[in-house]
Amino acid sequence: MSESTNGFDELTHPNSSGLAILPLLLFVLIFLGTGVWLHIQGVEFAFYQLPAPVAIIPAIILALCLDKYLASRPIKLENSLTSLIEGMGNDKVITMCLIYLLAGAFSSVAQATGGVDVMVNIGLQFIPAPLVIAGLFLISALIATAMGTSMGTIGAIAPIAVGIVGNVSIDPAIIAGAVVGGAIFGDNLSLISDTTIASTKTQGAELKDKFYENLIFAIPAALICIAFYAFIGFNNPAEITSLEVSNVWLGLPYLLVIILAVMGVNVFLVLLLGTVLSALTGALLGDYQLSLVGKDIFTGFSNMQEIFLLSMLIGGLSELMKRQGGLGYLVGKINQLVQVFSKKSSSSSTNQVAIASLAFTTNLAVANNTVAIIVTGDTAKQLAQECSIEPKRSASLLDVFSCIAQGLVPYGAQALLAAATFGISPLDVVANVWYCMILAVVSIVVVKLRKS
Repeated sequence: MSESTNGFDELTHPNSSGLAILPLLLFVLIFLGTGVWLHIQGVEFAFYQLPAPVAIIPAIILALCLDKYLASRPIKLENSLTSLIEGMGNDKVITMCLIYLLAGAFSSVAQATGGVDVMVNIGLQFIPAPLVIAGLFLISALIATAMGTSMGTIGAIAPIAVGIVGNVSIDPAIIAGAVVGGAIFGDNLSLISDTTIASTKTQGAELKDKFYENLIFAIPAALICIAFYAFIGFNNPAEITSLEVSNVWLGLPYLLVIILAVMGVNVFLVLLLGTVLSALTGALLGDYQLSLVGKDIFTGFSNMQEIFLLSMLIGGLSELMKRQGGLGYLVGKINQLVQVFSKKSSSSSTNQVAIASLAFTTNLAVANNTVAIIVTGDTAKQLAQECSIEPKRSASLLDVFSCIAQGLVPYGAQALLAAATFGISPLDVVANVWYCMILAVVSIVVVKLRKS
């Protein structure tokens, strides 16, 4: 646990830690409770009607009140606000926010130039008819890895997949599940996704190291999933209408971002180069107007507004909870619970299970994998440090298990978007996101079998 920079460590009440997690519980209650209530009322995308940055404000107010109540001697509101602001301005939080903005800019400009359509169409041209479901999974995985967003991927691929549904005698829910599963795969692996950025920055890991660590979990799960889809496809042959492919060079920026990021080039430089190259290739080889680049970049910034604000506010809330002993209390309880089931003392394997459980259960509550990672990042880092778990591994566990939960919650944005596009129930979608189910089994086996 980090030391307070204000010199008020001694003001924390020794029995305050349990109460100090109340702000986090309040945030989850407001965020999830509002979604449940609106869903019952029949509101579409009910769990996303109340923006998370707004839902967390009452939690911050409660944390500020507790900061004064739990201390052994009076604390001025100014001092509590100083802790809040220091948490919001933490260098990791600010770095994370800047990367969010650049990632949004790249994704917006690259999409505006037509690169996404090019990559989708090229992929469909080379898919044999019996492998249409496996192919949609792979295309979704590729696009999500390049774009860094599962939602953007589903939005691009799902309408095309709906058109294929009419040519196959396969349950549309299976096809929808393949698209969502591939999007989750790519979002989990992408070097520019907000989950990757959040997990590496909170754990102090390198992007490329976390990428290679994730491959240990993701590749076996993906191969098993593809085998299942191929089996179904060969027993239910499909016909794919030929699609016209525009200039293939418009997809170059996506490839460049992946290569440079894997090479370990600074993420700021990667995203800047990707954005510039997207605009230039679109203008020189397509019909993109360079005069629109400023507007498209700002659109990308705007798309990241919610996660930008939430990251800063979560950073402030975490700092208050840390000072009040809440994060330490949470770590202790999670360890106790995991040890009850493992019947062992604290060990690398036990703490890895604890980190995974923390990410998974938190994401079930908030239905947003990035939010879950940001909320649990400090706690996961402390659990990792207790048993000398490498930052890349704790970052990978956070990302993998939050993404598993995200793909399986029917009130998550991915399931809701796919359900709306295919005209089916979100429950039908998540029941067929086989990749996340297989990834959960593979990940548990890997954690248990790997040596520290």
